[in-house]
Amino acid sequence: MSFKTELTRMWFTRSLEPFTFTNEYDNELDYGKAEQLGLYVHIPFCRSICNFCPYCKEIYDENKMSEYIDALIKEIHLVGSRYKEKKTVTSLYFGGGTPALAADRIGDIIGALKEHFVITDGIGLELHPDNVEPQTLRKLKEAGVTRISIGIQSFLEKYGSVLGRKSIDIDAMNRALDEVPFDTVSMDLIFALPGQTIEDLKSDIDKAFETGANHVAVYPFIDFTFTKSPVKAMPKRQKRELMDEMTEYFEEKGFYRSSIWTFSTKEEAKYSSMTRENFLGFGCSATTLLKDSFKVNTFSTKEYCKRITEGKLPTSLTIRFRKRQRMVYYLFWTSYSTRVNIRDFEDFFGVPLKKMYGFEIFMAKLFGYITEENGMLTLTKKGAFYFHYYENYYTLSYIDKMWGLMRKEAFPTGMKL
Repeated sequence: MSFKTELTRMWFTRSLEPFTFTNEYDNELDYGKAEQLGLYVHIPFCRSICNFCPYCKEIYDENKMSEYIDALIKEIHLVGSRYKEKKTVTSLYFGGGTPALAADRIGDIIGALKEHFVITDGIGLELHPDNVEPQTLRKLKEAGVTRISIGIQSFLEKYGSVLGRKSIDIDAMNRALDEVPFDTVSMDLIFALPGQTIEDLKSDIDKAFETGANHVAVYPFIDFTFTKSPVKAMPKRQKRELMDEMTEYFEEKGFYRSSIWTFSTKEEAKYSSMTRENFLGFGCSATTLLKDSFKVNTFSTKEYCKRITEGKLPTSLTIRFRKRQRMVYYLFWTSYSTRVNIRDFEDFFGVPLKKMYGFEIFMAKLFGYITEENGMLTLTKKGAFYFHYYENYYTLSYIDKMWGLMRKEAFPTGMKL
């Protein structure tokens, strides 16, 4: 673990106690009183494995995927039957892997979820560029999907080859998106690649919107220790310059900024499975965040299916939050949206934000990281970069360590972060 993240954790939690995960698991999840609850479903199968991707995935096999989805639906019923009344949730997102490979059964999964939940704010699903063709898109739309996110990474061939991706048929993609429209069409791009310039990024951004996107996510490349990517991280100063130039370009175009990395043609065009107060996760590697706890499902599809067959939830690691730990988690992921509503924090925790972190807010204003207006704290351009800077440390110190372990062990005995 890096000294910076450890020091930050101790300061904000006011404790030397690390984040401690154990291998106990909840067979019943107390989500009944959770407000602003979201849903996430993980489909881990891919036609091929990208060398830069850190997520839980494996090579597609029709029989394995069928068995997995049967288990997934059973997990949904195990969790959903906890309460007799249907629980209202904000949204549902499918991630992976390549969930569009399960297009024929997405409707079955959504149907199972709707037996227990009322989804009020749309359904999103990730696609590989190869999936963007009319037949697949129609199946997804008929199943209830309203938002899609396409993993472009880069339209430029020089970066496609670096990332192990083949060239994209832009005209075919454009025709398919015209033929089968969605409320949100998001496209994922990557910045901070070797030798990448602002002109390269502008080219990718323009091409995304020309090809049918109304929302773009431009994520930084992060060099996880357990991936096989040959790409090396871009130096800090160069990355900041590139990020600032990218942000200025979006601002010049008049786009709406919905998070650190995401911009859209209008506020209504949104796609984010991350900035939610509470959520339930289904499938291998999926996480569940509630008021007092956070749990992670096993990364092993085999052990996942086995647990479900036994009538047990596939939880691998769980943390019981101390109040300050939960506050740090809340503030970190809420800040990802570039905005923290002071009143929302007090409603969630029952204590004023400035009582808990008044000094930190004062200093952040003093150094030009945030502004405050009408009860809203907003990251400045400088603040957004330094959020990214610490998010990168957090990812490599916490997520890299946890995912690295869980890729090796289906049910570790525990972990301290």
